[in-house]
Amino acid sequence: VQLQASGGGLVQPGGSLRLSCAASGFNLDYNAIGWFRQAPGKEREWVSCISSRDGSVWYVDSAKGRFTMSRDNGKNTMYLQMYSLKPEDTAVYYCAADSIRVCTVINGIIPSGYDMDYSGKGTQVTVSS
Repeated sequence: VQLQASGGGLVQPGGSLRLSCAASGFNLDYNAIGWFRQAPGKEREWVSCISSRDGSVWYVDSAKGRFTMSRDNGKNTMYLQMYSLKPEDTAVYYCAADSIRVCTVINGIIPSGYDMDYSGKGTQVTVSS
């Protein structure tokens, strides 16, 4: 089982990036899948999640209206399209997949301490002028 995130980089505030995550060893369409990020000195923050049971998508409040998560089952790949990027979006972004089909959202958020069963190396996103 392997997940590999890519697509990060340096972008100016207000810019866009699309992150990709290719999965191998299992089918993403049977798992809840998500993206989390971690900035230096800060707790991990879950950014988005897709439940495979009904296709519903959850976003952290700071990402709503700016980020769009999607997946391509044919390519076994998930994406995170990010628009209107802000300096506070700077972090290493990781993709993950769970062994359950629904996103673990508690009181409107996925707890920072929650671990999905699979995750891979992250990709750095830096938003700076």
